Amino acid sequence: MGVTVLQIFPDTSRSGCIETERLHKRIMNLDATQGGMFSVDCETYYTNMQIGSGQRKLHILHNSETPVTTYAVLDTGTKQITLSADLLFDLLLPRLDHMYQNKKNLKIESKGFKYEVGDFVVKIGTVTMSGHYKGILVEVEYLPCLVPNLCWSLIREFMQSFMGSCVSATTPGFLQNRNMELYTPQDTTLQYVEKFTELREGTSNPPTSQAQTPTNP
Repeated sequence: MGVTVLQIFPDTSRSGCIETERLHKRIMNLDATQGGMFSVDCETYYTNMQIGSGQRKLHILHNSETPVTTYAVLDTGTKQITLSADLLFDLLLPRLDHMYQNKKNLKIESKGFKYEVGDFVVKIGTVTMSGHYKGILVEVEYLPCLVPNLCWSLIREFMQSFMGSCVSATTPGFLQNRNMELYTPQDTTLQYVEKFTELREGTSNPPTSQAQTPTNP
């Protein structure tokens, strides 16, 4: 387990397969080793009543890397509380239907291939929501380090080598708030909630002018 960064990759074609194939070729050009498939899914539940000025959300996530764990993220609007539990937690959700209800067609999933490149693990995921294509999400994990501030520049350089200038030179906002803290699996879960929300709502807007020109073609 190391520091992980999630990046939405711009897809001007809106087809998914063309850009993911390009990313696969680029990562293989870095002498990557394919390591199977992965999937991360998220289903969001909403409170039945208004609490304060807004509605609370409960995000339930599953990650194939931790197959016996269910992650629950309670979003109050001002803060997020993360819980890690075993899969029996899923069986409790129907008993909470008096408090939380999920909206149909909002389950979202990132699924694809993962690769190993030296000390990096790369996961290139095609994101779908109820069977409809939503975008491309790339997860990059740097294994030897647990403090974001100590390895962001190295992660950024590596990501730019196959993703191009859609990778910002500045530290992602999520990591800025945790620069000197020890990174945990719960942080990866919170990043997935953030990126899934952007893709659901169509608010992601990564730069596209040079996104197709990585430093290593």
